[in-house]
Amino acid sequence: MKASAFVYPWDVNGDPGAAEFVAGTGVEQVTLAAAYHSTRALTPRHPRHRVVTAEHAAVLYPPDGRWEGRAIRPYEAGDWAPGDAFGEAAAALADAGLEVHTWVVLAHNSRLGAEQPHTSVVNAYGDRYPWAPCIAQPGTRAYLTDLAAEAAVRPGAHGTELESLGWYGLAHLHAHDKTGGVGLGDAGQYLMSLCFCPDCREGYGRQGLDADSLAAAVRAALEPVWRGAPSDGGWAGVEKLLGETTANATRTWRDATARSLQEAAVGAVRAAAPDGFQVLLHADPVSYHCGANAGVDPAHILSVADGVVVPCTGGADPLTPFAQQDRAGAVLAANLTVVSGMGGSPGTLASDAARARERGATELRLYHAGLASDSDLDAVRSVLLGR
Repeated sequence: MKASAFVYPWDVNGDPGAAEFVAGTGVEQVTLAAAYHSTRALTPRHPRHRVVTAEHAAVLYPPDGRWEGRAIRPYEAGDWAPGDAFGEAAAALADAGLEVHTWVVLAHNSRLGAEQPHTSVVNAYGDRYPWAPCIAQPGTRAYLTDLAAEAAVRPGAHGTELESLGWYGLAHLHAHDKTGGVGLGDAGQYLMSLCFCPDCREGYGRQGLDADSLAAAVRAALEPVWRGAPSDGGWAGVEKLLGETTANATRTWRDATARSLQEAAVGAVRAAAPDGFQVLLHADPVSYHCGANAGVDPAHILSVADGVVVPCTGGADPLTPFAQQDRAGAVLAANLTVVSGMGGSPGTLASDAARARERGATELRLYHAGLASDSDLDAVRSVLLGR
């Protein structure tokens, strides 16, 4: 199967041997960050640094004039990715024989939420999630759609992978996170991720729900959970906590909102891209799930995009709902973590890839060539190159 490795521009720029090193692992493609959230990342082989701190979500290239005068616009990177960092890295990787695709993070931006709080998801208790832009708000949707097109279609790119193109909620890989003290489960996570900004309140109204009553119902449903009662898993647990009719009305609103944004963003990318440009989404086959791998309806998303990238480090079962759609030519890429220090298992890559293929995977995504140790990448090389 074709394999692509995730890479940051700062893994490559300033290291004359980096591009050839990545190519030497046996991957044919790289998924190179063009727009990314804040992070603190190791660079274990770089000759100039060992830790890069990306202080806020940013585009890793100079944004164009489309943003002039707009209230919501992308932030440029600081010294962790100066100038056209993406373009510089993309050129080096292409010269090493690798096909470059962009990696674009969309609805995940803590700086935007800090500076413009009204853009954020706000829960039933009135708490705002600055890392989670509300995708129901017209201004945010316009920003995300234009950002998808600009960041995806960079010079030299053959395709894109769009991450966080859907609802973000409570769950967040936040620095010094202290939200795990109560086991919320799937159902509690959903209720804590319901947004009550003005646009979402209107959206619930169109589904026949009173937003104030809904918020009160969410708080009442969660009260036993806060006291330590177990939260039932899956959608049945949401229906049990909130009531079947109310739960399904909230999901109808949220699913429709995510689907229309996904259609708009993919459409904007296609309008800006050359023929043959591949558009994939990082996706979860359960539409009410929130996060970097956006919850989607498999049938819908495979009618919109060219395929999906599916998290499979915990097992390949999430591929099955996509494979069942029988969409000819659709890319089903199994995303496997190969950084052992981050919970990955490079030593079992061959068997993990085989199981993913059995579940319908057509390609592999390997997270992450820049973060992995030499020994982790030796294991990858042994599988992809047979040595």
